Amino acid sequence: MDSVEKTPNRSEQKSSRKFLKSLIRKQPQELLLVIGTGVSAAVAPGIPALCSWRSCIEAVLEAAEQLEVLHPGDVAEFRRKVTKDRDLLVVAHDLIRKMSPRTGDTKPNFFQDCLMEIFDNLELHIQNPLVLQSILSLMERGTMVLTTNYDNLLELFGQQQNKPMESLDLKDKTKVLQWARGHMRYGVLHIHGLYTDPCGLVLDPSGYKDVTQDAEVMEALQNLYRTKSFLFVGCGETLRDQIFQALFLYSVPNKVDLEHYMVVLKESEDHFFKQQADMLLHGIKVVSYGDCFDDFPGYVQDLASQICKQRSPVPGGPGPHVNPRELGLLERAAERLPSPAEAPFPDLGSCRGPERSLGLVINADQVDSTTLLGNACQDCAKRKLEENGIEVAKKLRQSEDAGGS
Repeated sequence: MDSVEKTPNRSEQKSSRKFLKSLIRKQPQELLLVIGTGVSAAVAPGIPALCSWRSCIEAVLEAAEQLEVLHPGDVAEFRRKVTKDRDLLVVAHDLIRKMSPRTGDTKPNFFQDCLMEIFDNLELHIQNPLVLQSILSLMERGTMVLTTNYDNLLELFGQQQNKPMESLDLKDKTKVLQWARGHMRYGVLHIHGLYTDPCGLVLDPSGYKDVTQDAEVMEALQNLYRTKSFLFVGCGETLRDQIFQALFLYSVPNKVDLEHYMVVLKESEDHFFKQQADMLLHGIKVVSYGDCFDDFPGYVQDLASQICKQRSPVPGGPGPHVNPRELGLLERAAERLPSPAEAPFPDLGSCRGPERSLGLVINADQVDSTTLLGNACQDCAKRKLEENGIEVAKKLRQSEDAGGS
């Protein structure tokens, strides 16, 4: 009897999914997530304009025709370009210029009105929040996020989860610098702008000449490309995007020394492996989430879960797991500290006094003026223990056992 080769089903393929160790061993705060249209398409498939540049341009043209803000001849010409032209970013650049004042100023413009028409009530169209939840879990642990998308699906979803989300574009220098320096945990940088803000809608690098000529801003942004690992998710044309190129690719030398990652659909093996070889020249490792777009949400969830397993805490973010027994020991140890009334010094404002060891063995990098809790006040001692999530060593357990005997 001939043996029949069993073809693994999709669930079996997912269970055996492999990730690059160099990626999943990154700390979340070492990553900068670049979100493309693939994320929006997976989250809100009911809005065709979110699926790709082509579908976005087609939706804008339809809205322009309905709102009568573009000459019928121009609508027909752009529809021909969308069908025949390969470089859709150039088509998009031309379209936004056509719908803007002849002076080249981006405010006011009809392009924004068309975007508001096609992105109306976005939050009602979130069908598959899995990808957004995975991104939020990374942001909670320090991963930065920028996007080429006009929509704010991530921010809307985050607000529903009671996260202090904030959208920003390159026009606001103060906020861009805060974000670039890691001071806006829930900030999302829209390098093309956001559809709700006509001032920030720019597709051409010339619209950001104030940014590209600002040495402080450019240094802060380029430093991210030199020091963070960029993770491109749901991105197709991002590396050919003129604004992204102006901000990062063309301005950062020695790109082969960098280590970035791009998650893509493997449409064909020849194209995929050629893309891998080409992207390595930019310091980007291309990996596949599968040969079907339906695999994308599950892959992102699994990838984020792997990265979030890293234990290094981020200041202000989720800390390491604390064993309940050790936490109880900490609390009881803090209760045995002298109360303020017992302290021999009348001035307790500085919370300092002669240092007296409690027999705690604490990680060396966490030692500061309140680590050895001599006559420190009780409240400060408790707070310090809680904030640092201090790991209790054997001496504490021995001290506790001795006290109970």
